[in-house]
Parts: sequence; structure tokens; C-alpha cells
Amino acid sequence: MRGGRHIAAVTDVSFDLAAGECLALVGESGCGKSVLASALLGLLPGNARTAGTALLTGPDDTPGTGIDLLAADERTLARRVRGRRAGLVPQSPAAHLTPVRTVRAHLEETLRELTGTRRAALREAAVAAAGRASYPAGLLDHHPHELSGGQAQRAATALALVGDAPLLLADEPTTGLDRDLVERTVDELRRHADEGRALLLITHDLAAAERVADRVAVMYAGRVVEVATADRFFGAEGPRHPYARGLLAALPERDFTPVPGLPPELGALPEGCAFAPRCARRTDTCRTVPPLTGGAACHHPWPAAPQRASSPGTTAAEETARA
Repeated sequence: MRGGRHIAAVTDVSFDLAAGECLALVGESGCGKSVLASALLGLLPGNARTAGTALLTGPDDTPGTGIDLLAADERTLARRVRGRRAGLVPQSPAAHLTPVRTVRAHLEETLRELTGTRRAALREAAVAAAGRASYPAGLLDHHPHELSGGQAQRAATALALVGDAPLLLADEPTTGLDRDLVERTVDELRRHADEGRALLLITHDLAAAERVADRVAVMYAGRVVEVATADRFFGAEGPRHPYARGLLAALPERDFTPVPGLPPELGALPEGCAFAPRCARRTDTCRTVPPLTGGAACHHPWPAAPQRASSPGTTAAEETARA
């Protein structure tokens, strides 16, 4: 950053994601969720630096091999990964659509490149692709500036689904949609996973996460502070981390009680646990950073419950997406 400062936007993230599984990544704005997705696809700005491993493996790869997304060069990412092995529903779809081309042109080009659809069949295939994301066929000849936010979101989702990529990163795919469209969209994304692909769902919508996720990962101030099965997270036991419990308690259908205070600036994190200044359970122990153990990065978590075992070979330095 200016003045030679370095900001750790995402730190020590470790997770695995299997074929046929949906992992919902949740947390307040600015916690690092979208930065993580951008890092996995090599879409970070030029002043960003990454370290660690993000191994994308397929059914034909031997164990421990595949494409390391953080080490891959731009040519590999462009020709072998984006759209083909990893799809993206971007958080700001209008910024990712070419402004001088219609939605139909976007879809037809994507269908031709990723599926080999012949020219004579492109028009019909574009209508079918749009339908998967509930995008109206009557708006296919519109340009991005003619679309509402929700329409642009559905267009971007349709484009991401075209290649049926083994891994799909969906970054806030329900932004601007009403509840009926939210449910239809996440159900389509869930079908993508049910057909044997992996889905990383980045969302603020905990109701959408509850509807389709197998596991939930909670981020706070650039770190993953809890990983739990969706049944545990949304069930009677609830999350183990105080911040994760606060997120659920803030929902209107629950306690409707906001988490006190504000998230810290990533460039001025408090000593030790970043959530401690907002936490009613804090003690002097919280002056040290808690490791992610037993599913929660907290010195004073709620009682533990049996957790899903990590995949063999996953280490604290890895960001692993298996598809």
C-alpha cells in the first residue's frame, strides 16, 4: 500500500472442498471472502502477493497432484482453469460484462469456447443457458447497461454455469434478487454440486447458506474462525465461535440482536484475537491469536461436537479445493 505498508487481507486460511459438496463462506463485508476467491483464480490486483498452496485436482489426477492455483501462470489460468476447471460468479457482475456486447453474445461465445456448440445451435443453446439462471429470454439482446442489478447477476450466473466446471466459486450470487429468485438460484447452484461438482458459496445470506450448504466456514478480519457442518451451525447446538453465534443472533427470524461494535481495519488489527474487543467472553488469554482447533479459532468457544474430518494431507498452510 502507500507508504510501503503491507496489509494481510487473508491470513492462514485452510479448507478442503470435495466433489459433490457445497461450502458456504460467510462473514461481514471486508473480512476477506472475495479476496480469497480472487486469489484462487489469479484475479488479484498487481500489488497483491500470495503464499501457500491452493491445489485443484480432478478425477484423472493422482493424489497430491493437480494445478496449484497460486503458483500457476496467467496462461495456465486463462487456458486451463477459468471457465473450464473453475467457474466464477463475480460479486460485481456489471463490471465483468463487456459493455458493448449483448448478453446473448456473451453466452454464445462462452458456449462456443467451452462446450464446442456449433453455430447453428448457438441461439437455442443460449436460451437454455439463460434459463438455468432464471434469466429472461426476452432480455438476451440487452446490453449490460440496460439491465437491473438482479438481471446482471442472473446473466453472470448463467455464464458461470455454461462450462459445468468441476469447481464453482459463487461470490454473492443472490445480490439484488427477491426471495423467490434467491431460492431458485441457490437451488440451481446446489444441483451443480449434486451432479458431482464442488461449490464454494460466498454469501451474506445465511438463509441461502442454510438452504444449500453442507458445511459453513466463517471469516472474520481475514481469518477463518470457524468451520462446521451446516446441521451443527444452524441447528440447536449452534456455532462454537462467539462471532459466528452473533451472526446468527442478528437475523430477524432469530434474536434480531446485532453484534456490538464494528469490524477492525485490516491495517490496524488489535493484539491477539481480532474479535476480542467486541466479545463478551474475552479474557487476558485473548491477547494471543487463537489457532483453529476443534473447528473454532477461539480461546473460549462453546462446547465442542464431533466435526467432519479433514482430508488427508491438508495442512494449515494449504488452501485446497478438490473437485
